[in-house]
This record gives sequence, structure tokens and C-alpha cells, in this order.
Amino acid sequence: MATYKKRGNKVKKGTQVNIEDQSTTAEVFNTLDDTASKSEQWVEKNQKSIIIGLIAITVIILGYLAYNKYVIEPKEIEAADELAYPKNYFDQAQNTTIAVDSLYNLSLNGADGKYGLIDIVDNYGKTKAGNLAKYMSGIAYLKTSDYENAIKYLSDFSSDDEMLGALALGNIGDAFSEINQLEDAMKYYADAANFRNNDFTSPLYLFKAGNIAMELKKYDKAEEYFTKIKDNYTKSDEARNIDIFVQRAQIAKK
Repeated sequence: MATYKKRGNKVKKGTQVNIEDQSTTAEVFNTLDDTASKSEQWVEKNQKSIIIGLIAITVIILGYLAYNKYVIEPKEIEAADELAYPKNYFDQAQNTTIAVDSLYNLSLNGADGKYGLIDIVDNYGKTKAGNLAKYMSGIAYLKTSDYENAIKYLSDFSSDDEMLGALALGNIGDAFSEINQLEDAMKYYADAANFRNNDFTSPLYLFKAGNIAMELKKYDKAEEYFTKIKDNYTKSDEARNIDIFVQRAQIAKK
């Protein structure tokens, strides 16, 4: 006779998975509760320090805003007003060939109790107008053959402007060239050419760098600079006879 065997209570597979999921979920929530509890305790413990820190940050932000509004902005306006007088002489000197040195000197030193460019640099050097005064001072000194001061003021000038930034570097190169520091001149011409890629300053200063390289008998460099003009700036004035300069550099290398 067949004997009937009583089966034990078998847990279904799906039920077991649910139990495990519930257990894992419970552990996660317990962990989160534990973390939240520790965070609350830390906040309570350090509440005073947190409040002091927030107040300090608020004071710094408000101080910065107030400094800009009540110190920087008025200083910028004042500097721009002062710059108008020497800038007038500087602009005249740029646009005439008559008594140029005297006009540049007036722009640099001022007159009739008015500030010149140097005064503006000294008193407002950190403003936008003061920064522009550095550039104008450098140019004025360059045009009046004071090359050391030209280098000094142009080196202090800073700008991201495509033209002014390149021109400042290029004029430093001109000043070094005038005092026969040709290595420095070539470096600044190359920096000016690479400052921003455009069809005016880039070929202009590559050409100057190439000619200085020829003087220094660095013919590889000269060929490199002239070839860049030939390849990349075909419509520039410097590209018109550039093949001749490339050939000269190549011949000189041999």
C-alpha cells in the first residue's frame, strides 16, 4: 500500500524574495535614520559655529558689494574724468606731426593743475582708466625716445582686447629693438603675433620678428615667421613680397 507522506510548509520562492527585499529596505531606512540622527546631533552641537560662519559670509558679501558701490565705482568715474585732459593731448599728438614731443610731454605730465597720464597711473592705477593710462604713457614715452619708461609702462598694462593687447606687446618689441636688445625684441614680436590671431597684428609682428631673426642669424626662425605669413595671411600687406623673404632665409641657412 502506498504510504502518504505529509509535506512540510514550503515557503514559496516569490515570498522569500519579498522578505529579503523588505529586510534590505528596512536596513537602508535604518541607516538613513541613523545618519540623519547623527547629522542633527552634529548641527545641534555646532549650531553656534555655523551661525557665526553664515554671519561672517554675509558680512563679507555685503562688504564686497558696498566696497564696489561706494569705493570702486566712484574711483572709476573720477579716474575717467581725470583721464579726459591728458588724453586730449595724447590724441592730438597721434594725429599730427607738428610739435609732437611737446604734446606727448603735456599728456604725460599734465598742465594747468590738471593731472597727466603719470599722475593718473600713480593715483588710479587699479582702475580701468588707470590701466589705459599705462598704455598711453608707454606709447608717449616710446614716441619721445624714452625706451626704458616705454617698456616699464607698457609691461604694466594688461588687456584681453585683441588689438590693444597685441599692440602693447609689439610696442615693447619696438622699444627693445631701439635699444638693440634684439633677442627681447624678437620674443615680444612673436608674443604680439600670437596674442590674438587676426589679419592685422599677426602678420605685422611676424614680419618684424622675421627681420630681427635675420639680424640675429637665426635663419630657421626667420623662415618659420615668414612662412607663417605666406601660409596664413595671404591678404595682408606683409604677404605681398613674402616669397622673397622666405627665399632669403632659406639661402642664408645654406
